[in-house]
Amino acid sequence: MPLIELGQSIPEDTAHAVSVSLPTWKSNVGYEEGEEWVLSKMKTGYPRFYIHDNIVRLADTIIAHYGKAGERAVAFPSSSVASRCVDFLRCQVPSLGKDEVRIVELVPNARLNSEKMNVQVSAKICAVLFPGLWFKVAKAFWQHSGEGVSSRQAEFAHRAYEEGALVEGTLVPAEANNNNRICKGPRRYQKGPLTDKAASYSTTNASSTQSYPESEANSLLEGQEYSQFIEERFGRNLDLSFVRNAKLAVRRRITGSLTADVDLNEAVNMPGDAEKSRRVMGFSEDDVYLYPTGMSSIFNTHRTLMAACGPLKSICFGFPYIDTLKILQKWGPGCLFYGHGSSQDLDDLEKRLERGDRYLALFCEFPSNPLLKSPDLKRIRLLADRYQFAVVVDETVGNFINVHVLPFADAVVSSLTKVFSGDSNVMGGSCVLNPRSQYYKLLKDTLVAEYEDNYWAEDAIFMERNSRDFISRIDRININAEAICDALKAHPRGKPESLRYRALPSSAKS
Repeated sequence: MPLIELGQSIPEDTAHAVSVSLPTWKSNVGYEEGEEWVLSKMKTGYPRFYIHDNIVRLADTIIAHYGKAGERAVAFPSSSVASRCVDFLRCQVPSLGKDEVRIVELVPNARLNSEKMNVQVSAKICAVLFPGLWFKVAKAFWQHSGEGVSSRQAEFAHRAYEEGALVEGTLVPAEANNNNRICKGPRRYQKGPLTDKAASYSTTNASSTQSYPESEANSLLEGQEYSQFIEERFGRNLDLSFVRNAKLAVRRRITGSLTADVDLNEAVNMPGDAEKSRRVMGFSEDDVYLYPTGMSSIFNTHRTLMAACGPLKSICFGFPYIDTLKILQKWGPGCLFYGHGSSQDLDDLEKRLERGDRYLALFCEFPSNPLLKSPDLKRIRLLADRYQFAVVVDETVGNFINVHVLPFADAVVSSLTKVFSGDSNVMGGSCVLNPRSQYYKLLKDTLVAEYEDNYWAEDAIFMERNSRDFISRIDRININAEAICDALKAHPRGKPESLRYRALPSSAKS
């Protein structure tokens, strides 16, 4: 396999890559330490750390039309997310003046193809504008929460804005023959009212109401990229029903009720396999909530728990992926951090609980990333039931094919970006509620008011397509992992006791 140059996407020439080449140990260290010789060569990066060029272009365009000198912008998919960013900025920088932070909302122009707005996907962007001096603070919210717009959504929205299909402010009702319409957006669209005829927002002649011809897609996929097919087949007119079906198929795969590697039409029409729904009574796709990123699923699960149960400290058990810890520390009353996640840590936690300390929830990974340590979920569950706190388990590394953690958790969160997608070109996350949990009804009721489906349409389409062979890929990954482990054990310098691999005998497990 040829070496991919430093800073290039993995695989090469992937427009919306989630992986970047750091081909040497030195380059990895240089990246972590912020050395210029590495950063200057970065053409892309992990989307929550590296701001994609599409997102930069959208932000620059918003600043050019609505910003002031020295301001920066960060784009979000909804006004509620943007408002949370504003709250975070004001909390972290109390000196910010009242008018120094504001939200610019860009909504679909109802005068353009208004009759199709109920059946087509449309972009809505809410940008937070603020003094550029505080960009690092805004970027921290963007990184920790995982709620910024994706590169595909930014690309879609930027083109829509340039074409006049996104305008500033509240959605304006379409009114026939109204020559006094307010024209907002880029200056070239402010010369006069846009007529319905001139405002056709499509780059294709395909009807937006046609069903998705899966056989057409499969035949084209052999000769062209799926992204090219989506663009040429739908253009700017993605059908909402198609997107809903893609999300439904993803949710069914997450429940375990959809295990076949089949196309979308078959996936949404075939009956679910209740026997394979994670072996929890009453569990269904209605208990699965999709998010734009794995970190967004953690951020919003924590936020939902606080809304449902009140603002109490949480517990971060074990050394987690760093942003999980940051979420628990920076939002709400803080957290109790047990970095080792050991039985001794559970002893200490039990003593605190016995003396009256109370907590909102315990967050852990099973196994942890990157140390592959697995907490004692049975004991944690017993403590949670006795002392009334929720348990949230991140199963990303283990994945639900290999680990069965739902019976021990009130909620299970995952990054779908990794093995579930498997194609390094799309982000996604999920939260699964346990219908047997004592918190189930409370969380479901809270989510009715709090949940927003901000998972961008095109990202959902790619996630559905990528995840069709999820189960067979996990089988191959497991076989390859065991082969690597065997090779390391057999190596003259190998130390079996230092290997962290769950299929090893107990003496070598962590």
